[in-house]
Amino acid sequence: MGAGWAMVPLGEVMRTAVDPHKVDASRSYPNLGIYGFGRGVFSKPAIEGTNTSASTLYRVRAGQFIYSRLFAFEGAYSIVPPECDGYFVSNEFPTFDCDPRRLDSRFLSWLFKRPSLWRAIAERSTGMGDRRQRIHPEQVLAEEVPLPALDEQRRIVARIDSLAAKIAEARGLREDAASQTTKLLVAMAHRGDMTRSAKLRDGWRPVRLGDVVEEFSDPHVVTTDRSYPNFGIFSFARGLFPKAPISGLETSATRLYRARTGLFIYSRLFAFEGSYGIVGDEFDGCFVSNEYPMFACKPSDVLPDFLAAYFQSPEVWRAIAEGSSGLGDRRQRVQPAQVLRHEFMLPPMEWQRKIAQVRKSVAAHAAAHSEVVPELDALLPAILDRAFKGGL
Repeated sequence: MGAGWAMVPLGEVMRTAVDPHKVDASRSYPNLGIYGFGRGVFSKPAIEGTNTSASTLYRVRAGQFIYSRLFAFEGAYSIVPPECDGYFVSNEFPTFDCDPRRLDSRFLSWLFKRPSLWRAIAERSTGMGDRRQRIHPEQVLAEEVPLPALDEQRRIVARIDSLAAKIAEARGLREDAASQTTKLLVAMAHRGDMTRSAKLRDGWRPVRLGDVVEEFSDPHVVTTDRSYPNFGIFSFARGLFPKAPISGLETSATRLYRARTGLFIYSRLFAFEGSYGIVGDEFDGCFVSNEYPMFACKPSDVLPDFLAAYFQSPEVWRAIAEGSSGLGDRRQRVQPAQVLRHEFMLPPMEWQRKIAQVRKSVAAHAAAHSEVVPELDALLPAILDRAFKGGL
């Protein structure tokens, strides 16, 4: 805590704000939700008076402090932004007015981005082993926070804002570089600048995916004495990620399927939003359920690197998904037969090797700079810790 800062119960500097409105069946009520982990609010579909079971909704105003009773334990606290002024919420979202003479709401917003504060408030609740244990307003109002003078709060906010903007800019540059790389690979795999006849002249040929890959299955009977390394597939063609191992004792699956480096793999359930990938060396020998069909590339026809680049295009996901009935239901599975029927122009092996070289170069560059990401992730928490100890 900064020198001379008082520890003040939140109940001294903010009060509950309740603006109830009886639900009118003829009205539509703009609605908001609150992200976990201190990430702010988001706009939700409007609440229709004819469809809601609520008899009363509560209007919120810009600058008010708001939180979710149900998800406060994981940081669902925020300040209502100007674009959500006049929105409505249920009584599961307690709302407060800050005393402008003593508390700057922006200072409070940054204060509540610290996990240590969420945990401290959650400890006031009994039964926190249950993730659905609600946090009540009196618990929040009883929490003591470090509170400097109002001018000092504003100075700290300005300093944090400036540093946070620089971190965001660094993230943006990295994300933009990744986006440009993806666009390059997609362009190389699809060559939208070439006509079909030009491609045919240059050795491209029309194929179905099933012509150049074959289904791969390496089933293993699950035993209770084993733990099975596992992975998932990010949506939007963002690759694979490690998951917690599957316990043979706890899983209901009787069989799991071992993956191998270079296999083309996808998620039946999330293929519609780009859950396709290639198994890398780091996931060789890991296991998945039968919800993740796998395919081996025919080496004389297609390289895994080409498929990885080709399947980064949303147009491909949509084209395959259209073969599934009921795609209005987000949980409609995309079956292997649909994927294998997909038709596309396959470039000659020489061009596929160029794509592989680009992907290898990009991967090497990403590995060389991989330490930057955790450093960026750690910067803001460190800044906040220093700020609220009076070190900024």
